[in-house]
Amino acid sequence: MTELPLSLRELIESGPLAHLSTINADGSPQVTVIWIGLDGDDIVSGHMARHAKLRNIERDPRVTLSFVAPPVAGALLNEYAVLRARAVVEPTEGAWDLLNRLTKVYVAPDTDFPAPKGPGFIVRYSVERVGGIGPWVPDRS
Repeated sequence: MTELPLSLRELIESGPLAHLSTINADGSPQVTVIWIGLDGDDIVSGHMARHAKLRNIERDPRVTLSFVAPPVAGALLNEYAVLRARAVVEPTEGAWDLLNRLTKVYVAPDTDFPAPKGPGFIVRYSVERVGGIGPWVPDRS
């Protein structure tokens, strides 16, 4: 696992919508937009149902997460991150709690996650490579 630089951790905690790319059974790409957060050194996402993205991860844990930093006035290209990772799906009673915490970042601090509590899934992403444009990209020279 690659250690996440502070600048990348701060971007994740700010609540960017992330594009999760997984691999369908036929080898084609599957992309969906998800909420992400941090749990210690792990990037995590919560899910209340076992949709295609989770089945894809269970079959092939190779994923890519990408997200854009907030725009900067005058910048020709926004900073962005592309993370190559391995993901693990964990069935848990804690998925709603994670989604409720993320709702306060992505929606509003005083809003609760609207689905009823129940079992769900947490996906943990072990980052193998950090790319994109921004201070989180290691110097490759």
